[in-house]
Amino acid sequence: MDKMRMESVDLTAQNIDKIGALFPNCITETADENGNPKKAINFELLKQMLSGDIIEGDEAYEFTWVGKKASIVEANKSIRKTLRPCPEESVDWDNTENLYLEGKNIEVLKLLQESYLNSIKMIYIDPPYNTGNNIIYPNDYSISIDEYNNETGIFDENGNVLMKNTDTNGRFHSDWCSMMYSVLLISRNLLTNDGYIALAIDDNELFTLKMMCDEVFGEHNFIGTLVTRCNPQGRNKNNLDPVHEYHLLYAKDLFSMPPLKIKKLEDDMDFRYLMRSGTNSRKFERPFRFYPMLVKNGKVSVIDKEEYEEIYSKRREFNEAYISQLKYKYEELGYTFVLPISKNGEEKVWQRTYDRVSAECNSYIYEKGQIKIPSDKTRTPISLWTEDIYSNVSNGTNKLKELFGDKAPFDFSKSVYTVKDLISLNTNENDIVLDFFSGSATTAHATMLLNSEDGNNRKFIMIQIPEPIAVNTDSYKMGYQVICDVGKERIRRAGKKIKEENPITTVSLDTGFRVLKIDDSNMNDVYYRPSEYSQEILSMLESNVKSDRNDLDLLFGCLLEWGLPLSLPYSSEHIDGCTVHNYNEGDLIACFDKNVPDSVIKEIARRQPLRAVFRDSSFENSPSKINVGEIFKLMAPDTRVKVI
Repeated sequence: MDKMRMESVDLTAQNIDKIGALFPNCITETADENGNPKKAINFELLKQMLSGDIIEGDEAYEFTWVGKKASIVEANKSIRKTLRPCPEESVDWDNTENLYLEGKNIEVLKLLQESYLNSIKMIYIDPPYNTGNNIIYPNDYSISIDEYNNETGIFDENGNVLMKNTDTNGRFHSDWCSMMYSVLLISRNLLTNDGYIALAIDDNELFTLKMMCDEVFGEHNFIGTLVTRCNPQGRNKNNLDPVHEYHLLYAKDLFSMPPLKIKKLEDDMDFRYLMRSGTNSRKFERPFRFYPMLVKNGKVSVIDKEEYEEIYSKRREFNEAYISQLKYKYEELGYTFVLPISKNGEEKVWQRTYDRVSAECNSYIYEKGQIKIPSDKTRTPISLWTEDIYSNVSNGTNKLKELFGDKAPFDFSKSVYTVKDLISLNTNENDIVLDFFSGSATTAHATMLLNSEDGNNRKFIMIQIPEPIAVNTDSYKMGYQVICDVGKERIRRAGKKIKEENPITTVSLDTGFRVLKIDDSNMNDVYYRPSEYSQEILSMLESNVKSDRNDLDLLFGCLLEWGLPLSLPYSSEHIDGCTVHNYNEGDLIACFDKNVPDSVIKEIARRQPLRAVFRDSSFENSPSKINVGEIFKLMAPDTRVKVI
């Protein structure tokens, strides 16, 4: 049985494998930090293989900054971290498919590389705008002025000034670029082939971000720049007072992505007749489409299903007397009774079946004695959004005030309608929306709101570092100590409000979320570097699992290792004194008890899960471990078995 790595995927090793698949002769070996052999690239040979495409000389069109190489290394480097479940802070833990993940976004994204590879349909991020003298979002990329000056070469080797650094803020651009570049590189892996990303930005780094995204996603995958009038009142700035901001839109693969569409506003809606004309339009040709529609107070509806089924059957044809009874009944109730009858008195049929009309008739209109249906509910979005609903003041900050009372616990929140409409451009049933600068969780709010409107079941994943809130702020005075507290409470309140306002259409709406927090690995270091310990110390250690970790920690650590989503259902049961966890009905069955008896192992094998995992310390010796392998070979040969 193999041992689990219990660390994030090594993206550098994956890239080497991809190059090796194309150019196997360019793969060589080198030694790692412990002296063990590992794969490497012979770059000189690779250059020869690509000699026709190598750019010679010092000059080339490229986008770079101080620290770019380090940010690439940082993006590809694996980490020994895990995500620990927090059911007590979650909402509807057992049933929800939404996630709220606390931790540094680059670390969390690394941990999601296996579980959500090619799985995210849409990414929305509102990263920190590089407006001040430093990055708002904490990171490991900041460099000192001395380091920046040395990197940019403005001093000679003796420390003499070669040129004056007039751009004193240059290093802060580099900090911001390094922070953004790393997270964009690894987030791209998570997008589906037909997925897309929307990035909010202002004037300060718009062109920097555009060049960066051209490099990460490919210039050919650029969809366009969206301008939103986010602050109609302005900011009282000199010269030009900005009232807008931008969203850059990129596809992962533009050729795989269907055209973006946005719902038409009521004023833009076109309508056409519901009554059919032309061929197969007469009553006797499609008798099941001849039934009455109802209109009252401008609203269009249809008769009940039981009434519809009484109108016509193949055995007795039309029940004309019953239609007359219905007409009398509904006109007495104040309804206009509408049948598909043309101006010349010919009995026609409706274009759509009863079931379809019943589901969507609330979007129909009654005009000049005719029922009309929307010709097309969507249109191609334009690049300028000026409507008031996109104001960050009235529908961002003020929306928070509606949820939290007179004061908003978060400054500069995005309009929930801006984010909702961006999500709606190309997402549908069961798609996943990701935000790894989630802040006040506007994206989660927008996802739930959109689901309540169109009946789809999109899921969200919010990622936010637990950044402390300043003591002198309204947020802190309201009892919130870190930004994550605000985000989670916003989701709770928004979900409740949406359900209260739409009790009929939101019965099955998922407004819950599972909270998981990043932490050091579940495993002691002995698991990874046993050469650093003596045999005496190893024999004294009862387990390589940290003492403060429970079964749920270990289970979710295994999900990350094996690339399983973190939002699926699971159950736990006791078998012969041991606790056995069954994740998503057999995707993985785990038992982390010590001294697991054969009866439990055989019962797990009998269920033939796709994967099974145990503690390494569950088995007294090597023969016991071999016996487990033999049991699974016999009873569940297709099950992959590992130990931690």
